[in-house]
Amino acid sequence: MIAPDTIIPLACNFALVVLGVSLLLTVYRVVRGPTLPDRVLALDMLVGIAIGLIAVISIRTGYTLYVDIAISLGLVGFLATVAFARFILARGIRGERPAEDGPVLLLEIGGDAKAARKGAGPADAANDPSGKGMK
Repeated sequence: MIAPDTIIPLACNFALVVLGVSLLLTVYRVVRGPTLPDRVLALDMLVGIAIGLIAVISIRTGYTLYVDIAISLGLVGFLATVAFARFILARGIRGERPAEDGPVLLLEIGGDAKAARKGAGPADAANDPSGKGMK
């Protein structure tokens, strides 16, 4: 059987290597992400990787204050992700409209479903499944 004194440093080294590789791949996704939501998810993943790195360093050094820092970083990362999601949602409402052949984006605003498709007019109101028409 392997002694705990040898397995913990080996596991920490292995975890640091895995977290380092995932950090590099995630930074690549942040830089090369094709869309803004991809970049936001990659930034959220970076926070998770940083929490993992802090936890491994805490185990390796035996200094438990690092765990409190990791918890605080998790809270800040969650709030940043929510803020980015709200930004993307607001940008989707006020931003570019999808192409004519693109999918129809339905938004619930004030109880009525409004189509955000380019050129949606009275003809589309007759096909509205809610039966309320477009306003």
